[in-house]
Amino acid sequence: MGEVTHELNITGMTCGGCSGRVLRVLESTPGVVSAKISHETDSGVIVTTEALTTDDVVAIVSSTGFGVTA
Repeated sequence: MGEVTHELNITGMTCGGCSGRVLRVLESTPGVVSAKISHETDSGVIVTTEALTTDDVVAIVSSTGFGVTA
C-alpha cells in the first residue's frame, strides 16, 4: 500500500503545546506514517497510508479542537 501526503491549514494553535497536542493525536492514529505540525505557520503536513483519506485526517485534527481545512 502506498503513502499519501496531506497538506492542511490548521487554525487556532497559539503555542508549541497546541501543535504538540495535534501531533500526539496524529502519531497515535493507525495509518499515520509521519506528521509535521507548526503553530507558527498554521499548517500541517501529514503522511498516511492510502487507507486514510484527506477527510479522515481533517476529522482527526478537528477532534483536537482546532479549525482545519485541506
